[in-house]
Amino acid sequence: MSRTKSKAEFVKWIPLLLDALRALGGSAESRDVIDWIAKAVNLPDQERERRNMNNIPRYENQVHWARQYLAWEGLLDSSRRGVWTLSSAGAKTHLTEEQSHELVRRQARLRSIKSAKGAEQVAPSAKPDAEIVDDTAETESPELAEEGKLLEVLQSLSPEGFERICKRLLHEHGLEKVVVTGKSHDGGIDGMGILRLNPFVTMKVLFQCKRVRKTVSRAQVGDFRNAVMGRADKGILLTTGWFSPDAEKEANREGVIQIEMVDGERLVELFEAKQLGLRRKEVFEINHSFFDQFR
Repeated sequence: MSRTKSKAEFVKWIPLLLDALRALGGSAESRDVIDWIAKAVNLPDQERERRNMNNIPRYENQVHWARQYLAWEGLLDSSRRGVWTLSSAGAKTHLTEEQSHELVRRQARLRSIKSAKGAEQVAPSAKPDAEIVDDTAETESPELAEEGKLLEVLQSLSPEGFERICKRLLHEHGLEKVVVTGKSHDGGIDGMGILRLNPFVTMKVLFQCKRVRKTVSRAQVGDFRNAVMGRADKGILLTTGWFSPDAEKEANREGVIQIEMVDGERLVELFEAKQLGLRRKEVFEINHSFFDQFR
């Protein structure tokens, strides 16, 4: 094995992540970047659904780690969580897989030095001439770890409590006359509301809340749509889990009412957008690439 290579499986996504952001205009939501890369390499659905021993989506976690190393290198702007943006340097950078391995080794050495000085360890450490062991395969990236903290709080709520907080979230984001149907769970419907499109036009919306730690299947999306059809103009399915690729296809199937999907990642973004139950905290992270020019 070349000295510049590592055993870190996520490294292969680094060049593609830069290509994805260039193709998407320089900035995009994380899910759009992840989808672009999967489509570019024809990643099978079963690989997208594959999870590691900690029940983390393996592929998505690897892309998040690729993004983290690019941010540490100064090639991505990490100031806004959930939105990935090329820096001016990143927009001009094209990396080979060999160069990506060297980038990861360099950043791992810097993080190792930081850790050795007593700072909090935020990435797998490595000795200067050692291979990087891919423990990121079983470890959440920092961005996913932050997201997970809020999801854990939401998952700790009672089913009724989760429905009520979803009602509050939907109201904060513009839904009017939002009500929770209570314990009747009428046909899989947990609540309803009115979305005002303009002063003259409104849309009736039904929603379902799934407080789970697993995949929402295609069949569950289909069952929810069946409950919505003939009763409302739109359905929203909110979950602390995630949607399978088949579920996403079912939600966007043509010829029927499309179901709006809010997975755990999107749920966190919506809470953050309204600072609902959250307090803003400013944190500074060292931009090591800035100081490298003075070494």
